[in-house]
This record gives sequence, structure tokens and C-alpha cells, in this order.
Amino acid sequence: MFEGLLQPMHLIIILVIVLIIFGPGKLPEMGSSIGKAIRGFKKAMAEPEHKPEDTTDTKKIEEKK
Repeated sequence: MFEGLLQPMHLIIILVIVLIIFGPGKLPEMGSSIGKAIRGFKKAMAEPEHKPEDTTDTKKIEEKK
């Protein structure tokens, strides 16, 4: 039924290792930062691509006049 790399037992073992390494106090903080990163990534992917304006050259030309 559960075949492949991420079987339920594998996920439990990974969670236990993470708890041992980081401790239970850091997990909510890490989850929050990962969530913010994912939301930021999704927001950046949803925004239409816009071409950055090259204002430095036009400002220099206008200043010389």
C-alpha cells in the first residue's frame, strides 16, 4: 500500500531525528519561517514579470542638459 521513499515509518523516523537535533522549542519557529518562505515564493511566482526600468542612464542624460 505505502511504497516508495516516504513511507509513514520513514517520516516518523525523520521527525524523531529533527526533534533530537533542534529540540521541541525550535520547531514552531522553524515551521513559521518555512511557511513565510513558501508564501513569499508563491507570491513571487504569481506576480507578473516586469522589466526593471533602467533609470540611471536617463537621469544622467537629463542632468547633463
